[in-house]
Amino acid sequence: MTDSPPPRPVRLTPRPALVLTVASLLGLAMFCWPLFAHPRPAAAAHTADAPFVFMATLPVLILVVLAELSRGGIDAKALALLGVLSAVNAGLRPLGAGTGGIELVFFLLVLAGRVFGPGFGFVLGSTSLFTSALLTAGVGPWLPFQMLASSLIGLGGGLLPRKVRGKAEIALLVGYGVFAAYFFGLLMSLWSWPFLAGDSTPLSFVPGAPLGENLHRFAVYTVLTSTLGWDTGRAITNAVAIVVLGPAVLAVLRRAARRAAFDAPVTFDQRQL
Repeated sequence: MTDSPPPRPVRLTPRPALVLTVASLLGLAMFCWPLFAHPRPAAAAHTADAPFVFMATLPVLILVVLAELSRGGIDAKALALLGVLSAVNAGLRPLGAGTGGIELVFFLLVLAGRVFGPGFGFVLGSTSLFTSALLTAGVGPWLPFQMLASSLIGLGGGLLPRKVRGKAEIALLVGYGVFAAYFFGLLMSLWSWPFLAGDSTPLSFVPGAPLGENLHRFAVYTVLTSTLGWDTGRAITNAVAIVVLGPAVLAVLRRAARRAAFDAPVTFDQRQL
């Protein structure tokens, strides 16, 4: 049996790849708006409007990427696989419910992105978080940001070096899983920071303040409220899950990819019964 990489269900031709890149950069810019918001005094009162604009824009951005990836790059077999993995991820999320950072949704997202590629990982990140939010009553203004952050994690999993195998691959995935845990927490803290830190505390977002000052305030805020607690718990969960379940899950996903034969053209038997 060959150990060649299995075919990937979402084929990234130049145009979808460009759309995916631009959408990822725009999404990151939307997360980082507090660090670059320098309103004039007359416009300072409207600074809080920015995240609400992004809440409306992010779903459109995600839909554009999904529509572009579906234009000849994803078939019925890939959609079926996407539905199954989204349902599994949605079922895993309530098991930990985020208590102490224990979230099982991310390790499968990392492994699926690893096997099925960056395009599939991006789509799975959005569909997994959206589906799980419906099941856990987690729909709110934070959901588009969670979807995009998870999509970026799945995208990154698909961009990891493909030739690494064995124990080295598990070590690579553990390292990425730990990074993804802190990355997700950092992004989610960044978008909510102006709301949750208050208006007149040492950690508050100050519209128009120098970048260095706001960056220092945010760094202290996210370390105290997220990094030392939720994010570390999420990182440990990802690492343990990948070490314990990673080899078996990777084998199952790669076997499914080969059996699905995503690269094979669909043919119909013309013989009469």
